[in-house]
Amino acid sequence: MIKTSDKNMKNMKKKIYIAGCGGMLGEGFYSQFKNDYKLKCTDKDVNEDWLSFLDFRDFDAYEKDVNDFNPDYLFHIGAYTSLEFCEENKDDTYITNTLSVENAVRIANKLNIPLLYISTAGIFDGKQDLYDDWDMPNPLGVYARSKYMAERYVCENANQFIVCRAGWMMGSGPKKDKKFIQKLMKQIKDGNNELFIVNDKDGTPTYTHDFAKTVKELIKKEYWGLYNCVCAGQTSRFEVAEELVSILGKDNEIKITSVSSDYFKDVYYAERPPSERLLTKKLDFRGVNKMRDWKISLKEYIDNYYQGYLDEK
Repeated sequence: MIKTSDKNMKNMKKKIYIAGCGGMLGEGFYSQFKNDYKLKCTDKDVNEDWLSFLDFRDFDAYEKDVNDFNPDYLFHIGAYTSLEFCEENKDDTYITNTLSVENAVRIANKLNIPLLYISTAGIFDGKQDLYDDWDMPNPLGVYARSKYMAERYVCENANQFIVCRAGWMMGSGPKKDKKFIQKLMKQIKDGNNELFIVNDKDGTPTYTHDFAKTVKELIKKEYWGLYNCVCAGQTSRFEVAEELVSILGKDNEIKITSVSSDYFKDVYYAERPPSERLLTKKLDFRGVNKMRDWKISLKEYIDNYYQGYLDEK
């Protein structure tokens, strides 16, 4: 016979503290986890009613806020992601992207709870065409180094952890997406009928909702460890732009012109690897891969987040 208190315990939702949840990835995590878990989502930019203020660079405040919530899991998902900003603000980058993650490990270990950390495909040098979960990183710039050193620290020091390496992130729509898809959508909305797209950068898109669903599976199965976590299908910046224009039905209206990275060297001057293509072998082997083909995810993303966007004044 099960006691009433045992039943209540069984029905209680587990709790997740999500730090740095105000960006595009945070929106995906909130959407995918809110119904099944009790969440506390924090950020230094409180841009949603489900967010509360916390600057995770303030270690004492971070530790107190997490301890007060007493979660079952700690998700640390915030970071500086502009490569140019990171090159110009090295100390701030290492404090935000690396030291804060070390603090998150300390907090999680003290509470004896698993930690989720988000790494990046950008930690590789791009000399290979494809990288699996076991290939050795060789970061090129400040951003990549800050993320790789945090990844290493988590893997070497956290009691229980999931590290997921993301690729070219897409998600959350015009409000929060600061990446490639939104930049193209903004150009199209502004009336540009020619897009200049680099022909020398390969990678793998990562849809935030698929990413969050995959993490959910890893958490549920308690498959701790390090994982490449990107959409299926290898591609390039140029092909992604072609597919986007096709989804919008503007093949005959918009010309896509191929250029080398040097074309944008004054704006995007930080070193970037020629290939950031990841293989999701570990997710596949474990049977928990919720990452769909990037073309399917891109269409869903545009359909769900950009209806009417191009018609707005």
